[in-house]
Amino acid sequence: MQNLTHIDMFSGAGLFSAGFVDVGFEPRLAIDLSKEAVATYNRNLPAVAVAGSVTTFDQIPAADVLIAGPPCQGFSTLGRQDPLDVRNGLALEVPRWAQASDASVVVVENVPPFLNSAHWSELAAALEELGYGISTWVLDAAEHGAPQVRRRAFTIASKIGPIARPLPSPERISAGAAIGAPMQVGDPLHTWPTPKGIAAERIALIPPKGDKRDVMRLAPHLCPPSWEKVGIQATDVWGRINPELPANTIRCTFQNPSKGRYLHPTENRTLSLREGARLQGVPDSWTFVGRPYPVARQIGNGVPVPLARAVAASVREALLAVRSEIAA
Repeated sequence: MQNLTHIDMFSGAGLFSAGFVDVGFEPRLAIDLSKEAVATYNRNLPAVAVAGSVTTFDQIPAADVLIAGPPCQGFSTLGRQDPLDVRNGLALEVPRWAQASDASVVVVENVPPFLNSAHWSELAAALEELGYGISTWVLDAAEHGAPQVRRRAFTIASKIGPIARPLPSPERISAGAAIGAPMQVGDPLHTWPTPKGIAAERIALIPPKGDKRDVMRLAPHLCPPSWEKVGIQATDVWGRINPELPANTIRCTFQNPSKGRYLHPTENRTLSLREGARLQGVPDSWTFVGRPYPVARQIGNGVPVPLARAVAASVREALLAVRSEIAA
């Protein structure tokens, strides 16, 4: 039987593709603007990734599945949600790629608010004009084998009929289990910025499972006036990860304690790059290209690999069922 194939738009470092490769898909092409992310993709997956813009690239091969994770900053509740953000319209390149590749299935991943946007409505209408049936899933990575709470929206455009929504996994993996496993000696990704000055003083005061509220209580002189103004809001900042639960959503800024609950459960530091990768379900065998912050972006921008794998498995099952019917 011929291998199933896929194309990855906005591929980043390849975490979304990794889930498809894990269940037997063969990547034909991946494309991203970041040369470093493309280099990471080619280092860890079949070397089909190219650096370029989806708006001008036209050497699009045929593939069974087209996957795409267009920029989400314009829709994310953690971002500005700017309806005029020029990146919002990049999702509208997907129909052109779907038509050029003759993909049987198109999977578009984004944040849940994307499904309520005018851009999503335009995207869905364009795919329907090409003959696709549209369905949507909102899935939490923690329910599909990732040690991280991360809700993502998947738009499934299919020419082969309905595709079954992935069933939640009975297993839940804690953040402590993921980052507490032994590290390979000398792993270049097991690094973090050394806290200094006031930052180091704050971190040293925060107990297990604690956060900025502990600093406000124990050392008000270390707290800026803005903390008092915000009050009980944004309590996850300067917070330690609870090792008994899945981690909070890993963002590109997970090595900055002011951006979320990203402090190590017990050590006085933020997560290492490798620990962030583990919370995204990335195998320790993966290496990344670039300086620390670009690598953190590659990690934080990706679809958790276990979630990608669950989506890919559902798509694969539907495609193989159709092939079996045709063969019969």
